[in-house]
Amino acid sequence: MEHYNPDSYPAFGAYEEPPPPTISSEGIIAEDITERFRAAASTLDPGELVKDGYFSLFESVAALEIMDPKMDSGCLAPGESLYEDYDLARPLLPSEVIGIIDQLLSFEVAWHLGYPLSQTLFTSVYVEKMAQAPPPTLQDADFLQDRPAGSPRDPMQAVLRAYCLGLLKSCHYVNERIKQEHSYEEEDFVTNTYSRSLLETLDGDAIRDEITAARKLVGDRKGELTDEVARALDLRLELRTAFLRAIELSELRDDPDSLSAPWYELQGIWESVNETRSLGTPVPEAFSAKIQRRLASTMPPRPIVQPTPEEAHEHFKRMIADGIRVVNVLNYSDSQSLLNFVMTFQAQKPQPLVFIRSLLQSFLFHEMVILGRLSIRQILDDDLSLTVLGSSILLDPANDEIEAPHHPLFVISQQMELFRQRAAQSYLDIFRTFCQNRCRVRRTMFHALLDWESMQVDAQEIDARLQVQLKEKPLVYPAAGGAESHSLPLSSWTYLYKLRLMEWTVQLGFELDIYHPDELAGMYWYLGYLARTRAAHVGRVQFFAARRAESEHALGSNPSPSQRQAQPHRSKPYLDLAALETAYTSDLADALSWLYAALLRLGLVRPPPRPYSTEALRYHHVRMKPFAGIGLPELPSHEAFARVVAQEGTPTPALLEQAARAAAEARGKLEAVARLREKEAFAVGCHEAWLKGVKNATRAAIATVLAATSLRKAVLEGREARVKAEVPKAEKAYHEWWLVPKVVEVRE
Repeated sequence: MEHYNPDSYPAFGAYEEPPPPTISSEGIIAEDITERFRAAASTLDPGELVKDGYFSLFESVAALEIMDPKMDSGCLAPGESLYEDYDLARPLLPSEVIGIIDQLLSFEVAWHLGYPLSQTLFTSVYVEKMAQAPPPTLQDADFLQDRPAGSPRDPMQAVLRAYCLGLLKSCHYVNERIKQEHSYEEEDFVTNTYSRSLLETLDGDAIRDEITAARKLVGDRKGELTDEVARALDLRLELRTAFLRAIELSELRDDPDSLSAPWYELQGIWESVNETRSLGTPVPEAFSAKIQRRLASTMPPRPIVQPTPEEAHEHFKRMIADGIRVVNVLNYSDSQSLLNFVMTFQAQKPQPLVFIRSLLQSFLFHEMVILGRLSIRQILDDDLSLTVLGSSILLDPANDEIEAPHHPLFVISQQMELFRQRAAQSYLDIFRTFCQNRCRVRRTMFHALLDWESMQVDAQEIDARLQVQLKEKPLVYPAAGGAESHSLPLSSWTYLYKLRLMEWTVQLGFELDIYHPDELAGMYWYLGYLARTRAAHVGRVQFFAARRAESEHALGSNPSPSQRQAQPHRSKPYLDLAALETAYTSDLADALSWLYAALLRLGLVRPPPRPYSTEALRYHHVRMKPFAGIGLPELPSHEAFARVVAQEGTPTPALLEQAARAAAEARGKLEAVARLREKEAFAVGCHEAWLKGVKNATRAAIATVLAATSLRKAVLEGREARVKAEVPKAEKAYHEWWLVPKVVEVRE
């Protein structure tokens, strides 16, 4: 019997195809079983499988992948070698170094966009060689592992090495920042490093020193380099230093001006880098998809992803601009301005990259210190005072100094702390939710709604205990039909945010193009219904806020002087603004609901065929599923919903006249809101972006007036058969939340 001799076999990859097995032996008799196999297979029913008990799923998938070029990373084409044929020791021209760096910049941008390192930076022969193993010292971080100690490096290789050191260290900082914050790898960013080193063990200051030395080396060789080439190399090294400094300083969170300085520096450098891009010479052989075969990955090989230079320039330019703006979140003014900042910043199109969104989360929540200097209690009390409690004694810090267990203020302090513990995480999760991608924001709100529904019940219990300590007497609230009611400030605050979450969920559905055109009438009606509910609740809060101080004087203790002076003038303007916002939201939502209802009547918007569902099933199990578990406001029945949306008792011209009138009223209120200054609008630090959203909504209201008016005129003149309605996508609309149809007359 022939024995296995390892020396008789060539090394892996040294031959093209394995030799055929030797089957000539006295113990082996070959027999053709093809016909017998076909006969046996013909007895199987369609879909029936025969599986050996020891043939696992893993083995079956592996059998499919082996020798498939699209699945088997070790499959080599005839004549192809396993390793890339590139000499890392070859001298580089200055233009080649510029070309390689520019290509690395494009790959870095692709990585920030969400593509894995295996398809971007790790396709570089230079980067992959440096990242193969964690270097024990900075000098060991090199492309050539066998370089003799003390031997001089080629000057251009030294420049490229310094740049790659800064690049890998930047990637480490970015990767760690993203991993520390909340993101979704399958949707946003791939943090896998494939068992490669990102120089996490090396000191950042030492790497910056290497880059500085490389810049000095370029300066010393200006006699050998043209001024343009020397400047181009220096700019790219300076870019890497500025980016490292911008990332490292973001840990401080104490001085917004110093944090934004490197981003402003980056902005100027990047434009200069883009201007010198033509000086580079591409070196395509320095990049190879073969490197993926050596990475620790279960994924099959994937093509290299490289944005064009123009795309890379725009993406990196936008990331720098977002880096400048995100630092402004540290200039805290009030809780509602902070919320508006996060909402408007995250609503940008295109949305900020994951690294910038992670920086925003870090500024907000790192080590549970809000913005680096505020406690959770401070921001929560600020929001309570701004929305429902004003100068209430419930928020007076002096309550914590009372030690007598039977004193009312001691009990108040205990109950308020109990509420803060219950509400803090849910409240902060609103900010964290808006830091995610837009689809994830809406999905997360589904779960948040149930949490706020539960918290409202807990808040009502605490309110009942506080009523006893405050000796609060019920008041006759006119809007409740003359019934008596207590103020219930904590449950009112909870209910207010729950309603806002419900509105945001519906509005994001318009932005994400979730609703079909024939569903827009119903969803805009429901948005108007929620806005009217919130308007009524804001009116209730205003009523009790105006009368709360009188009942609290019965304790014989007043809020601190700073509370009395600072809080009332903030609470009233906020509630007035909230009332105005709910008013224009309900007006514009009603206008669009009536306009789309008229389009449905006239057949200008038609529902697609839905053979496997009914309107009632879609209503309960698809569109209104997020709100099915909410007790208040109660979800209307499908019959009531269908009846109020259809408006069957209203003639089409009258319905369109109502729509035009409601949109005109919304326009007037929006114009009044647009005149507010940043403090009045509670948009400190984000007034420009907030104002842009208000103006876009105003344009949508104007367009709604024009669409309803022109369609009404066509109906009255009998020309509706020649009218065509075009429903825009969210990105093409005046405002992502207000999809105004374009009504045009078709000329024959």
